Order: sequence, then C-alpha cells, then structure tokens
Amino acid sequence: MELSAFQDLMEQTYGRQDRARGTPATVAWLCEELGELAQAVRKGTTEQQLHELGDVLAWLASLANQLGLSLEDAVARYVTDPP
Repeated sequence: MELSAFQDLMEQTYGRQDRARGTPATVAWLCEELGELAQAVRKGTTEQQLHELGDVLAWLASLANQLGLSLEDAVARYVTDPP
C-alpha cells in the first residue's frame, strides 16, 4: 500500500474521531505507541514488533492528517536529499 493511500484510509476510518481528540492527545498516543514499539523491539516477538510498527504508522498518519500534511511529502527529502 502506498503511503498516501494508507493516510487516506486512516482519514476515512478515524478522521472524525481523531480531530475530535485533537493533536495534543494524538501526539500523546503516538508517544505511547512508540514506547510499546521500543518494548517489542527489546523483548517481543516478530509478530508483536510488526503489530506495534503498524500502530505507530497509524498514529503518525492520524497526526499528519490533523496537521494537513502529507506523509509522502515528509519522506520525499530522503529520496532527493537524505540527511
């Protein structure tokens, strides 16, 4: 799945409730998911790691949608001018 299609899916599925929650709460949820990913990387199975990677991507897409930004635009610099 392309990043833009995934971002659109998250908007269609969760957009209304994500905007109602607001960006501060979304950032908090994203941070919580990052913590869960870190724990899965340290002690989890491959299945748990994959699950948590998906959760992080979903919350990141939600945040991008709330900010009106494109994840594809965000990663474009890695193609043309990596840091």
